[in-house]
Amino acid sequence: MLIPDLAFLRRLVDAYEAVRAEEAAKVAEPSPQARDLAYTLCVSTGTRDVRLALETAHRLLAPMPERARLAD
Repeated sequence: MLIPDLAFLRRLVDAYEAVRAEEAAKVAEPSPQARDLAYTLCVSTGTRDVRLALETAHRLLAPMPERARLAD
C-alpha cells in the first residue's frame, strides 16, 4: 500500500469527521461532500469502506508529531 502524505491525510480526516458530525444532527444520508471525502479517504488508504479507511488513517496518523499537526 502506498502511504499518503500525512499532512494531506490529517486534513482529509478532519474534514470528513467535521462534515459528518455537522450532518449527523440534520440528515441521515451523507451529503455529496461527505461521500467525496469518504471516497478520497478510501482511495488514500487503499480500502473500500470508510470505517476501515478512518481506522487506517488514524493508525497512520498516530505517530505523527504534534508540531507537524499544528503546522497544517
